[in-house]
Amino acid sequence: MIKIGYVFVFIAALMGCSANNTANEEATLTNETTVILTDIQLKNAGIVTDTLLAKPMLTLLHLNGKIDVPPQNLVSISVPLGGYLKNTKLLPGMHVNKGQVIAVMEDQQYIQLQQDYLTAKANVVYLQAEYNRQQQLNKEQASSDKIYQQAEAAFRTQEILIHSLAQKLQLAGINSNQLNQNNISRSVNIVSPIDGFVSAVNVNIGKYVSPTEVLFELINPADIHLNLRVFEKDLSGLYIGQPLKAYSNNDPKNKHDADILLIGKNISADGYTEVHCHFDDYDKTLVPGTYMNAEIELTNQRAFVVPEEAIVRFENKHYIFIKNDKNRFSMKLIKPGVTYAGYTEITNGSEIALQQIVVKGAYSLLMSLKNGGEEE
Repeated sequence: MIKIGYVFVFIAALMGCSANNTANEEATLTNETTVILTDIQLKNAGIVTDTLLAKPMLTLLHLNGKIDVPPQNLVSISVPLGGYLKNTKLLPGMHVNKGQVIAVMEDQQYIQLQQDYLTAKANVVYLQAEYNRQQQLNKEQASSDKIYQQAEAAFRTQEILIHSLAQKLQLAGINSNQLNQNNISRSVNIVSPIDGFVSAVNVNIGKYVSPTEVLFELINPADIHLNLRVFEKDLSGLYIGQPLKAYSNNDPKNKHDADILLIGKNISADGYTEVHCHFDDYDKTLVPGTYMNAEIELTNQRAFVVPEEAIVRFENKHYIFIKNDKNRFSMKLIKPGVTYAGYTEITNGSEIALQQIVVKGAYSLLMSLKNGGEEE
C-alpha cells in the first residue's frame, strides 16, 4: 500500500510539471528576424495576411515660393517733367481708387509750358492766314513761289510745335483742350492709374523730384500670383490648370486654392524654374512678398502598397512581416515610399510581390520578437 501511494505522488508530480510547461509556453525564435507563434498566440494576436496590392498612388509634391504681383498690377508713379511735391496724403497700406488725385506737383516749368502752348496757338492763326493769302496770290501769279513756300513752311512748323507742346502738356497731366489764358496753373495733379494699395512712399512734401525718381509704388492685389520654385526633376508631373493648395507657415491650416497659370521654360543654374499660380479667390490677407508653401497632388504609376499598419519601425528602420508557413513569420526590411489614403508604397515590393504579408497584427509579432530576443 505504501508503494502504491508513492506511485500516485510521482504521477501527480509529473502532471503538475506538464501543466506548468503548457502555461508558460512562449513564442519561439529561430533567429533574430523569425518568430514562431503557438496556435493560441496566433489566435490572440489577430494576425491577418494578404498579398501586396498594386494600385496607383497619389504623391504630394511640396514646394515653396512667395506671393508676387504681375508687372501690369505693380505701378511706379513718377513725374516725367519733375517738380516739387506740393501736397500728398498717401501712406503705405492706404487704399486708392483709379483716377484719384494722389499728389500735387508744382514748378515754374509748368507755367512756361502752358505759355508756350497758348502762344503757339495764337501764332498759328496768323501763320495760317498768311499761308492761305500767299497760296491765292501764287495761283494768280502775283507772288513768287519762294514766298509761298516760306509761308507754308512757317505754318506747318507752327502746327508741329503745337502738337508737340500738347503732348508735353498731356505728359505733365494738363488737358490742352481745356487750357486757355485764364486758367494757367503752376501746379499739376498726379492721379492713380489703378485701384489698389500704396506699397511705398519715397518722397516728402517740398522735395524736388527729378523725372527719373519714383514717388510712390502702387499695387493692385486683385490679380496676385504665387511664384513657386520647382526643380527640374519635378516638372514632368505639372501642367497648366493643375490645382494646388497654398498656405503660410504662420497659418498652415488656412489653405488657399490655386491653379498653375504658367510654367517657366528655362532652368536656372541651381536647377529650378519658376511656376506661376493664380489664386481662385482673392484674400486680402495675402500680401505680396509673403513666403508660401504649396502642395500639389501627383498621380504616380501603379505601385506595390500595404496598409500603413503593416509597417513597423525598429531601430530607425522600416519592416514588414512575411508569413513563411502557418505559425512562422519573418521580418523583412523594406524601403517605404509615399503614403496616401492609409496605404504606403513599398519601393522594393517586387521582391515580395507574391508572398503573404501581415497586414494586421504586425506590432504583436514585433513585440514577440523583441521580448524573445531579450530573454535569450
